[in-house]
Amino acid sequence: MNERIQRLEEKVAYLERHVTEQDKAMLEQVEVVARLRQELRALRDRLAGSGNAEGGEEPKDERPPHY
Repeated sequence: MNERIQRLEEKVAYLERHVTEQDKAMLEQVEVVARLRQELRALRDRLAGSGNAEGGEEPKDERPPHY
């Protein structure tokens, strides 16, 4: 009986550690997503600001100088 309880306690300890590691990984991912959203917002703002003065149209595809 003691052996069985010990195995159950080991499994619970393993699962608790696993959940803690998953929580840590999820928090890191939330931070990364927040940072990426902020960067995307900044890029969109830059792109909107670089359009024509007539309403911020999207920049046209221009040929590189070597064409």
